[in-house]
Amino acid sequence: MDQGKINAGKEIAKRVRDGDLIAAGTGSTVEAALKEIGRRVSEERIRLSIVPTSLKTAEAAARCGITVVDPTSVDEFEWGFDGADEVDPRLRLIKGGGGAMLMEKILAVRCKRFIVIVDESKLVQRLGERCPVPVEVIPEATSYVKDKLLSLGAERAVIRKAKAKHGPVITEKGNMIVDASFAEIGDDLEDSINQITGVVENGLFTDHADEIIVGRTEGVSIMNRS
Repeated sequence: MDQGKINAGKEIAKRVRDGDLIAAGTGSTVEAALKEIGRRVSEERIRLSIVPTSLKTAEAAARCGITVVDPTSVDEFEWGFDGADEVDPRLRLIKGGGGAMLMEKILAVRCKRFIVIVDESKLVQRLGERCPVPVEVIPEATSYVKDKLLSLGAERAVIRKAKAKHGPVITEKGNMIVDASFAEIGDDLEDSINQITGVVENGLFTDHADEIIVGRTEGVSIMNRS
């Protein structure tokens, strides 16, 4: 695994305290953090519970010896962590490369402090520079939503295709994902996309992150919201 992801995971693991109940996102950097947290659970015998955003995260936490708690049983978290596909200098994010942005956002807004962990390859000067904005859509509305995304300024809007099977990617909630590429992403785009009938959620997190931990080859750097 990339050393930057490992170092970001180690930094998160340092912050865990005995008795913590933490929200955990989805992705390879999150899994790196869970391994480091699991090491502390094993070696220091600390008690810790994780509320996952996906089945994949739940399985990864269980493999690391971490107690998994049903997301519906908790209203608020002291803190949580997740990865991101892109981070700009203003701490705005694109997430959802793994298709779990709905649960990721639901948990992010319930965290008193939301920390994002990435390696330095995820840092961009312009949001949307490398990644499209994922939009979770009710299947019956995909054509309509694609047209509306184009009217909002998207240069391209395509249904995400599955890699391991024929057909589209289907989310854990039974919806489809439309990937929309934008040359410019304003602060109001997140809400504008969500106002389209048939859209469930999108992967823009424009004001959710309180802190970014950037894992580098040697150590980490920290970005805080001013």
